[in-house]
Amino acid sequence: MEMIIERMQDEQTGVPVKTVKSFMSKIPSVFTGSDIVLWMMKNLDVEDQIEALHLSHLMSAHGYFFPIDDHVLTVKNDGTFYRFQTPYFWPSNCWEPENTDYAVYLCKRTMQNKTRLELADYEAENLARLQKMFSRKWEFIFMQAEAQSKVDKKRDKLERKVLDSQERAFWDVHRPVPGCVNTTEIDIKKACRMNKPIKSAKHMQCAVPGGRISPSVSEVDLQNPVENIKKEIEAIKQKLDRRNVKISKVSDFYINYFEQYQEYDSFITTPEPSNPWLTDNAEFWEQEKQANKEISARRVRRWAFSLQELLKDPVGREQFIKFLDKEFSGENLKFWESVQELKSLPGKDVAVKVNDIWQEYLAPDANVPINIDCKSSEVTKKNMENPDRWTFDSAAAHVYHLMKSDSYSRYLRSDFYKDFMSGSKKKTSVKGIRSVISFPGRKEQGTT
Repeated sequence: MEMIIERMQDEQTGVPVKTVKSFMSKIPSVFTGSDIVLWMMKNLDVEDQIEALHLSHLMSAHGYFFPIDDHVLTVKNDGTFYRFQTPYFWPSNCWEPENTDYAVYLCKRTMQNKTRLELADYEAENLARLQKMFSRKWEFIFMQAEAQSKVDKKRDKLERKVLDSQERAFWDVHRPVPGCVNTTEIDIKKACRMNKPIKSAKHMQCAVPGGRISPSVSEVDLQNPVENIKKEIEAIKQKLDRRNVKISKVSDFYINYFEQYQEYDSFITTPEPSNPWLTDNAEFWEQEKQANKEISARRVRRWAFSLQELLKDPVGREQFIKFLDKEFSGENLKFWESVQELKSLPGKDVAVKVNDIWQEYLAPDANVPINIDCKSSEVTKKNMENPDRWTFDSAAAHVYHLMKSDSYSRYLRSDFYKDFMSGSKKKTSVKGIRSVISFPGRKEQGTT
């Protein structure tokens, strides 16, 4: 694949790379999707345009070239502009970037006041998660991002524009947009080792009359097949004794999940008041249920883990409803909750509830209409012919996805959540442990 890319970058016979002048600016070092397809059909053994486009998709998915205005690494056979990736970021260099590197990159993007460098919604969510994960060393990450940002500002304007797009494309490969194929799920190092010849182990084949002999077996091995097998057994035993522990991405995910939730696990972190599983004291559960204004910052931080965590908390749900009403989209949450309530109703009440939801949210003359896509609307209309508990599942899934990807991410970035978070921290710091632990003895003295 990289040999083809090197041929495509040839100045004489490669893909024509040019600088395009627009009304107010220049777009350096770009080429179009149709240029790629035409070059492949002309210089490779490719006759079909669809096959050339498929090969272009594969190369783009691995990050060898990328669209300059999109995070999705695909190729279109039109005038969309693309740019070659620098060899420094090629997959053959066996990059395994860590979450700290990604945090530095996202933090640096927030410092640069450019429209093209604004974080997408999924990137903002990732930044919030990383900030919670690396809260203890976030100051160090911020300093690194600030230093890199200062270095970038010293570069030429066109050079900086190219480097920014190449770095963005690198992270689009290793931290892709949700829903896109992650080509790095297969370890590049492992794939490289698979292509290398085996050095230590030999094929366990010996001379058998009429059998096929492997060309890798030497004449000495053929003369002493028993000795060869004994050496092979010893080599396998040595490999068994050697322990190689490799942590996969799945285990890395579980470690991050544990680190995120260990503060809220009563078996690991000592709660205040005492652990109800050990002391049979239900005061902890009662305190968690209280929906008053004086709640701990620890509880508010959990709202940023996911939309599900936010809606599970009564106070968090109340705050989110206020935010949605402020943005005139409160009907989305009301519709989704009505659909969840529908699933737990007795069978005799289902038909009436389905009709009420339809008239309230989805009918042509609905009281509080909601916006859903055409596909979900058609599926829901078809389901209304035979209404049941799952009639609105498609529409509810679409609405929940909108809230999760749009409203929830904007809520976490809004002053609405930040002010509430800072207010909780002030109350916790001023009142100290008295805001967490109640003193029943003092209450009794007051009443007497």
